[in-house]
Amino acid sequence: MSAPLLSIKDLSVTFESRYGVLRAVDRLSLTMKPGEILGLVGESGAGKSMTGSAIMGLIDPPGQISGGEIWLEGERVDTQPEIFRGPKISMIFQDPLTSLNPLRTIGDQIIETIRRHAKVTNGQATDRAKQVLTDVGIDPARLNDYPHVFSGGMRQRVVIALALVTEPRLIIADEPTTALDVSVQAQILDLLQALCRDRGASVLLITHDMGVIAETTDRVAVLYAGRLIEVGDTRAVLTDPQHPYTRGLVASTPSVDPSLNDEQLYQIPGAMPKLDALPSGCAFHPRCDSATSQCAMEQPQFFGERAACWLLDKKEQS
Repeated sequence: MSAPLLSIKDLSVTFESRYGVLRAVDRLSLTMKPGEILGLVGESGAGKSMTGSAIMGLIDPPGQISGGEIWLEGERVDTQPEIFRGPKISMIFQDPLTSLNPLRTIGDQIIETIRRHAKVTNGQATDRAKQVLTDVGIDPARLNDYPHVFSGGMRQRVVIALALVTEPRLIIADEPTTALDVSVQAQILDLLQALCRDRGASVLLITHDMGVIAETTDRVAVLYAGRLIEVGDTRAVLTDPQHPYTRGLVASTPSVDPSLNDEQLYQIPGAMPKLDALPSGCAFHPRCDSATSQCAMEQPQFFGERAACWLLDKKEQS
């Protein structure tokens, strides 16, 4: 087996506040293989975007990485993220309209990114910018257009081009299709898969949409209240989810089969807990219909290297 491309070991991200120390990411450990698309899924507040920002070194005070390590191809990332940001790790942010400077052409922005990370002439950078636009399906003749003249889907392609132009080994895609309609969303996801396959890059796809996970990823990691609660091959997790929260996410996803959508769509009761009011034990236990007294007192560890749930421990013992 090949060595992991990305290795996250016991990562914790905390914020100092008047309520005390708030833990947004709690001892997260995760690996990614070269060329893999890994989905990071969970409701808003689960810690998905915070994990991506930590990898990029974009945690602003009062937030900080308070524990753990991040490694990329055997090199420590979290101690000097600015060295890796761009050449080896890039990010596609949620909103392409706010990610692009409205006062500069897309060509200026792509060329600046290239010249910041590579010793090339302006002519060479321009040629590379045209090529990367072609790669993402944009006519290179539009190099001198401004962001506002593009549609939402085309702006997202420009943002993907910006992320690709430095030829990084890892691309973090933070909700890249949230503001797009279904047909454009499918085009963007197909584009990410093709670029990952053709360039050999890995993609960490952050989303709350299990449908996107099913269509795009090789493996999926489920977060809840900053903690990793389940991880595995996408097909295995979706067809046989082990954690009650994962089962709820799968059950609340509409089916493409109309006959299966006659009944009211399942909804997980309650809401994600606030960081200053995290429950003891398993953070999901107040919303779980299978919780026991042990769930309220003790935080479960992983059982069978698949999910962190006391129900699995009881299943193994029976």
